[in-house]
Amino acid sequence: MRSGLPAALATAFLALAAPPAVGAALCPGLAKVSPAPPELQTKIAETFEIPLDATHGAVVRCVGPKVMACVVGANLNCGRADTRRSLPGATAWCRSNPNSDFIPMYATGHATIFNWRCVDGKAAPGKTVVTVDRHGFFTESWREIR
Repeated sequence: MRSGLPAALATAFLALAAPPAVGAALCPGLAKVSPAPPELQTKIAETFEIPLDATHGAVVRCVGPKVMACVVGANLNCGRADTRRSLPGATAWCRSNPNSDFIPMYATGHATIFNWRCVDGKAAPGKTVVTVDRHGFFTESWREIR
């Protein structure tokens, strides 16, 4: 019995010394993208290196035990990426611009992962220009909050 005591003391010490991970408390109840709770605002500001008042539009989600945050801003998409290879807005643009070498984002939407162009009046997805995580979110928009 005596040999287990040092291990138990070491475990207790580590539990007291290390603060709990952010996700340990938050993630069990967070099933979808949600507004960032006020208690995370400072950590989000530090992670994104932005002023505290710029975090009020931030959203969070959990990936396993990790809390991920995204700060909504101009052209920053915190929602799921659009991986469709056919977009109604792009199709409409190409009807009026049949051989355009680009389709503007107001026609494709800001969530598309492709560069788009028109080929003989039809919208054609080109090169993939962003990275998407396994849950369908833009990897460059989301950062882990520790």
